[in-house]
Amino acid sequence: MLREIEIKPAGGVPIAIGLSVGVLAGLYGFYVGARSDDFALAIPSVLFALVAGLLLPGLFTVEPNEGKALTLFGTYTGTVRQAGLWWVNPFMQKTSVSLRVRNFETNKLKVNDAHSNPVEIGAIVVWRVTDTAEALYEVNDYVQYVAVQSESALRALASQHPYDAHGSDAIALSTHQDEVNRGLAGALVDRLAKAGVEVIEARISHLAYSPEIAAAMLQRQQASAIVAARQTIVEGAVGMVELALAALKERDIVDLDGERKAAMVSNLLVVLCSERSTQPVVNTGSLYT
Repeated sequence: MLREIEIKPAGGVPIAIGLSVGVLAGLYGFYVGARSDDFALAIPSVLFALVAGLLLPGLFTVEPNEGKALTLFGTYTGTVRQAGLWWVNPFMQKTSVSLRVRNFETNKLKVNDAHSNPVEIGAIVVWRVTDTAEALYEVNDYVQYVAVQSESALRALASQHPYDAHGSDAIALSTHQDEVNRGLAGALVDRLAKAGVEVIEARISHLAYSPEIAAAMLQRQQASAIVAARQTIVEGAVGMVELALAALKERDIVDLDGERKAAMVSNLLVVLCSERSTQPVVNTGSLYT
């Protein structure tokens, strides 16, 4: 595998000034020699101007957060990262690579989760190039490579986890976002390392059931929420009944046998667990009539 070699070529400012002066001086000498029919001056002057002009393409600039990969006759020679004006062999080919941080947002993919439920999922990947040689020469198009591998990793991740755990301890896409994001980032690091790309952040940006099952899944979520709420209400009601019976016994307010105690427990649970306000019934007789 090719690895980046950072180099620092010759400074371009003095060379640019020298070559510009050389071209102008050669042209001026050719003009003077041609007017005076002095070929001994005109021919060397024009040759000097041509050589200086051929060396000018060796000048190039590097912008901040940019790298210029240099190749000579198909051989990678190094990368210039330091911003400024530089000069190299004019026969070298210079390829620019942006080192800035970039965002890539995947399409909304339709994938089956771990329970075979169709879901729509999308992600945002924050990345940048860290090795220009790998990015340019190890893959065909590193930008397209990032896009394809990001969507592939997202599909694989979505198929490994359920949309909703439904009370289990399994990692779910909807409730364990930190774990899911870390899993996606880890998968992308492994996939994009060969392209010289660093994954800074990866997170889920869109998650929903597919439209064809969204209504049924919503009813299931609502039923699960109702069951959970009922469980909380019942647990609280049982605790309140227990406290009431304990307080009656401790203070010796009334002595209830098992049958009356069961009736009292039944009445209290109805009052505490009912969704609507209960209508009180006043007993004008004894506890047994």
